[in-house]
Amino acid sequence: MLLDYTFFQNALLGALLASVLCAIVGTYVVTRRMVIAGGGMAHASLGGVGMAAYWGFPPLLGAAVFAVLSGFGIKWLSSKRTVREDSAIAMLWTFGMALGIMFAYLTPGFMTDLPSYLFGDILSISHADIVMLGILTFMAVLLYVLLRRSVISVACDRGFARTQGLPVGAIEGAMTLLMALAIVGCLHMVGIVMVISLLSVPQMTAALFASTYQRMVWLSAVFAYAGCVGGLLLSYYADVPGGASIILTSIGIYAVCRIIKSVLRRS
Repeated sequence: MLLDYTFFQNALLGALLASVLCAIVGTYVVTRRMVIAGGGMAHASLGGVGMAAYWGFPPLLGAAVFAVLSGFGIKWLSSKRTVREDSAIAMLWTFGMALGIMFAYLTPGFMTDLPSYLFGDILSISHADIVMLGILTFMAVLLYVLLRRSVISVACDRGFARTQGLPVGAIEGAMTLLMALAIVGCLHMVGIVMVISLLSVPQMTAALFASTYQRMVWLSAVFAYAGCVGGLLLSYYADVPGGASIILTSIGIYAVCRIIKSVLRRS
């Protein structure tokens, strides 16, 4: 039985934690229309993976540093009138990818595990990955519980939030940091190339049925976990890559829900 295997238990637990984490962070990302920025942060993190491997540090540590720096770098560059946000994202996106590929090539023996960082493998999630996801999920839940009203206000209308005296800059900084760490925490599940999907596709599906920000968060968690479990089973039984299976399953769920929503509107 599948549940008797430790690797499958780890995958299920990791998927649950990642679903809750990405639901909280991803709802903010989608509401603020920061999906492309998230993709830039994810791809830029490859620079940290390559440099860390070359210098002998844990690759995820390097990825975290690069993801955080790129997140705040995009924010800083886009605040300048001479640099458009999409241009800043493109520059940091390609800079991180180029740097990562260069250092991966220079690493003695090359990086044999590079594909796992690029495309992920949910069945290889370790106890350390679960601990990291657990800490990040706890941080996200705590932040959401303590600052829910402020986070929702900034996500929906930062201009209005500023007129209410809310610390918009601090909240944006905290969510940018959490977003970068969430991306890194999910790298082993779906990889750098597809991790942004966990922060957008379940939220898009939830938005079809949710009328409030809070309901969107909880529905996102449900749809994200359904996509992860469905992708995990597809990966195991069809012997296909786990990361791609999760994303395809999540998009399939979105398509089905879209059809259901259209039918309900006509009836």
